[in-house]
Amino acid sequence: MLAWFWRAVTAALVLLALLWAADWRDQPALALIGALVILFAHVPVMAVEFFVLLPLLNQGDPAPPASLTQRARAWWEESTGAVRVFGWRLPWRANAEPDQLDLPGHRALVLVHGFVCNRALWNPWMRRLRAAGVPFIAVNLEPVFGSITTYAAVIDDAVRRARAATGLAPLIVAHSMGGLATRAWLRAHADNDEHIAGVVTIGTPHHGTSLARLGYAANAREMRRAGPWLTNLGAHEPATRWTRFTCFFSHCDNIVLPASTATLAGARNLHVPGAAHVALVEREEVFAEVLRLQRQATSLSPGTTVPGGIVGNSRNSR
Repeated sequence: MLAWFWRAVTAALVLLALLWAADWRDQPALALIGALVILFAHVPVMAVEFFVLLPLLNQGDPAPPASLTQRARAWWEESTGAVRVFGWRLPWRANAEPDQLDLPGHRALVLVHGFVCNRALWNPWMRRLRAAGVPFIAVNLEPVFGSITTYAAVIDDAVRRARAATGLAPLIVAHSMGGLATRAWLRAHADNDEHIAGVVTIGTPHHGTSLARLGYAANAREMRRAGPWLTNLGAHEPATRWTRFTCFFSHCDNIVLPASTATLAGARNLHVPGAAHVALVEREEVFAEVLRLQRQATSLSPGTTVPGGIVGNSRNSR
């Protein structure tokens, strides 16, 4: 469903740009400028995020302040990356990389995307994981604008499949809202903690984000800071659960504001300087650390405590 949504958006933008260009064809310069404005309208919007909202909403936050140069680079990286991710990968490449689970004895990764994305977000990861011989399954969280709570069933199915195929409890890697969906899944059953090796979140608004006030879909409202959904989620989590998390965050995250809302008390909170929200997924240090955790967890015996998680197996499946 999400792929068709972004196909419609990109098609509409291209059509508007073509209509503008045709209407002003007797003035080629104006036709070109207008078409570019339509196709790249997100660029000035992101400029407001990086140069106005980001420094404003991060005032007093524990995360180190981002310099103007860091914000400018992050703005350019996110602006160009948005075309690649939302204009090509999500609408047209959702099924380009199939899951890889036929590797028994190797610990799998369960890849969980965020708000208005689909499994294609992870395509570069999936290509690299396939080449490295790492099993994985990437989910689609649907309905796209439904409650985060409903995504628990999708994650539960993926975890069960990963455990059944490999014989080992998987490591969950989640971007943005996907981290909240993972926490909702953990809350759904008291023994879910036993069936995963740990959780890695990347730019997840664990304590909400100020920008969620602009959203009116169910899942957007649930990400509002100090909102009832997040408050209820935190109230039903054991104090020790967050020690099983590794949380990547950045002072240049243009969606999760303030930056430290992407951290959890007791978790391994790892700061990635200068990285924007979607660009966090493509940072080499993030991928390398996840791969290190996967390999470390695979090599250790069940029940061993590792940074960010506890290694388990799936022999006693529920």
